[in-house]
Amino acid sequence: MNLISVLHIELFQSGRNASDFYFNTMKEHLVVGHRHIEKPHRHDFYAAVLFTRGEGVHEIDFQKYDVSEGSFFFLSPGQVHSWELSEDIDGYIFFCSQEFYEMHYVNQKLRNFPFFGSVSFPRKLQLDTDELAKNISFFQDLEKEYQSQNMMKEGFILSLMSQIFINATRLFSKEIDIHASSASLSYFKHYQDFENLLEQHFTAEKSISYYASLLGITPKHLNRTVQTVVQKTATDVITERVVLEAKRMLMYLDESLVEIAFRLGYEEYSYFVRVFRKSSGMTPTQFIKEYKA
Repeated sequence: MNLISVLHIELFQSGRNASDFYFNTMKEHLVVGHRHIEKPHRHDFYAAVLFTRGEGVHEIDFQKYDVSEGSFFFLSPGQVHSWELSEDIDGYIFFCSQEFYEMHYVNQKLRNFPFFGSVSFPRKLQLDTDELAKNISFFQDLEKEYQSQNMMKEGFILSLMSQIFINATRLFSKEIDIHASSASLSYFKHYQDFENLLEQHFTAEKSISYYASLLGITPKHLNRTVQTVVQKTATDVITERVVLEAKRMLMYLDESLVEIAFRLGYEEYSYFVRVFRKSSGMTPTQFIKEYKA
């Protein structure tokens, strides 16, 4: 079995700092972590990456994003990513474990931030000049604190991280307009609950009625909720989650296509192929050829 590598925070640590938080400039990070990050990989931590210079392509779960000045990315544990970046690239990056954040914020979970809580949520913000300057200031303060030996250092780092995450949530909400009313806030909570259930059951259950029943709402209301939050049908979200897992398995598991289809809950391989092609625009075999090339 050819599994994709899972990277841990301590791989990037110099030994000076605790292993549950890491900060660096992008230029230095690429030097420190080059032997670990030159190929597609996944993390067991949460990450934020702000680019302030250079260009390139950042691929996250098989979706390609352009990188330029002001590109701001958020990564959750388990996501597969890789990048191709210009020689003059720079910016900032930090990682944190779930425990590091949630041990201190009992009532605030990292998954409550939409870019960490949903696989369907956009992973990139493109900041304008003013917002880029504002976030650079956040990151510079975070860098100073990370390198310091100040009293209550950890608490200050956590407060800066929260400011970055909250500000990003507000910017995302302007783009997709899901927080305009108390009703839409309720929709987003229901959507998060739906995705949490989907993560547990997507290989076995693929019907809207199943998830609506678990949530105690009607299939029609579930569809309305999903369309409000991510402008897709609930069936689309279910299918995209299954196909994403299929892509990961096709790339990194040494199993036959029929075995992978069966593991994802499809007894008929031909039906799995139709679902995969409708969602991704190519067959599983074409996908393997394109990405392994």
